[in-house]
Amino acid sequence: MLEELKERVFRCNFALAENGLVALTWGNVSAIDRERGLVVIKPSGVNYKDMQPRDMVVIDLSGNVAEGDLRPSSDAPTHLCLYRAFKDIGGVVHTHSVYATAWAQSGRDIPAYGTTHADAFFGDVPCTRALLREETEREYELNTGKVIAESFKDADYLSVPAALVRNHGPFAWGPTPEEAVENAVTLERAAQMAYITESLNKDAGRVPQYLLEKHYLRKHGKNAYYGQKSPKR
Repeated sequence: MLEELKERVFRCNFALAENGLVALTWGNVSAIDRERGLVVIKPSGVNYKDMQPRDMVVIDLSGNVAEGDLRPSSDAPTHLCLYRAFKDIGGVVHTHSVYATAWAQSGRDIPAYGTTHADAFFGDVPCTRALLREETEREYELNTGKVIAESFKDADYLSVPAALVRNHGPFAWGPTPEEAVENAVTLERAAQMAYITESLNKDAGRVPQYLLEKHYLRKHGKNAYYGQKSPKR
């Protein structure tokens, strides 16, 4: 079932390790088949060096295992919540990458200081509020997804495809699992650059709006011209 998607999710999970975003088993990638209402996700606590595509777990949007002998990631309810809340995404990534997690632990949004940030995120990356005691003690992972969705109540989750969960770490998403991984990589670099920027100049101002718009829209706008056109079929 969903063998091609399992292979892609497997490769995307390995891409987290290859890009230095995870240590041990700290991270996961999932992808959704919207037509079938099924999600493929990394199994819980399995070491990357021991993992195979067949180990990926297929679950439905209620969290029931549709296929697989292993337990799905403990973060699965968060992923599922995001798929339900954000109807246009196809992949979700969670890591504990060092700099993005440090911003999450500090309870701060990541400011848009420059064009590297602007290439992927059309503004600051938000940090959620802290979960309440009752939200932590009951349905913790589900409530983690809910506070992320809450942060985008009046914002566009497609133009800023990532968030920091207070005291926890980063989540990123995209139209595909591959693009979600790319956004997670960019998020970590932007977080590192923002930290260094503030250490060099605590009064550094955000990137001018016109420059933010130029860099974001040249890659993501309707008249985007960055990169190559897809070949005609």
